[in-house]
Amino acid sequence: MRKTSAALDRIQPSATLAMTSRVLELKAKGVDVIGLSAGEPDFDTPDFVKEAAIEAIRAGKTKYTNVDGTAELKAAIAAKFKRDNGLEYASNQICVNVGGKHTLFNALVATVDVGDEVIIPAPYWVSYPDIVAFAGGTPVYIEGPASQGYKITPAQLEAAITPKTRWVILNSPSNPSGAAYTAAELKAIGEVLLRHPQILVMTDDMYEHIWYADEPFATIVEVCPELYDRTLTVNGCSKSYSMTGWRIGYAGGPAWLIKAMAKLQSQSTSNPCSIAQAAATAALNGDQSFLRERNEAFRGRRDLVVRMLNEIEGVVCPTPEGAFYVYPDVSGLMGKTTPDGKVINTDEELIDYFLDTVQVAAVHGGAFGLSPGFRISYATSEALLTEACTRIQKACAALK
Repeated sequence: MRKTSAALDRIQPSATLAMTSRVLELKAKGVDVIGLSAGEPDFDTPDFVKEAAIEAIRAGKTKYTNVDGTAELKAAIAAKFKRDNGLEYASNQICVNVGGKHTLFNALVATVDVGDEVIIPAPYWVSYPDIVAFAGGTPVYIEGPASQGYKITPAQLEAAITPKTRWVILNSPSNPSGAAYTAAELKAIGEVLLRHPQILVMTDDMYEHIWYADEPFATIVEVCPELYDRTLTVNGCSKSYSMTGWRIGYAGGPAWLIKAMAKLQSQSTSNPCSIAQAAATAALNGDQSFLRERNEAFRGRRDLVVRMLNEIEGVVCPTPEGAFYVYPDVSGLMGKTTPDGKVINTDEELIDYFLDTVQVAAVHGGAFGLSPGFRISYATSEALLTEACTRIQKACAALK
């Protein structure tokens, strides 16, 4: 009998990965499609990182490591947290996982029971709710619309908290909106959380180094150190270091939680790839100056895309403060009619229209919990972005 588990039935495939698959299928058929759905930098992994991996292979570092990371990588992570965030973590407070998604999965599955609630601001990264559901928990959404800069307020957070709240997830800069909380905003959110000591805090800082705001990046424990004993500070090498395929995520947090995550990992993946860990150690310990150069390139691309999308009647595109995504509000396009007579009632229909008529792939806002909108990744060349936005302008101009 073909029957999947109840846990698996509670989740859906990733919408972002599904769109990426559609793009690859179209390209295989020779279609001139521009894919702006994948959250992957077009920059290559830095040479010094690749060389460290090659040296690790030559040195025979191809065996099992500690389940939750090598001592060398944990030391590099501890140094990174101290250098960049002013946070002190001992080795037993740090875990290394098979990508940031794995870090989140381990933390939630290790701590969430049926009936537990996890507060997730929307728009949100597509995997948060599904991981919570897989664990048996209940996602509780707080909408942060474009009018609020795609951020939630302390009052909204207070109103969403119940005795069943187990976690609050914060993601700044945000995937999908690029919105970033200031230190003052994080402090205000922290003041709410201090009144509810049963709640754990997960801060997903994966886009920390892709940052455009005038004031420096802040993570919540920096500005609210009283939350230290119940906050998991999540990061990784994928985005900043262009190491998506290397699959290294990591976190610092309370020792009991890190131990629980390692216990789960010992019965699933075991250790992350030993060679990828050697590369990640080099990435975190090495010269960080290239991050500024790449950041400026992303800033230029952001400005290009924001300008071109805001030239479209019916589209309002806020300017992101970090990451490499834009999330335009397309309320003004809802109810319009395509040249072949179809009415656009949802952002998913709009995205399908873009893909079918002008061969541009993005991800609809419904996948991120806030409609109507869509996400574009500008982690590609300015030439491709210009062409893609020109096509989107053409498609929108054809709507009546």
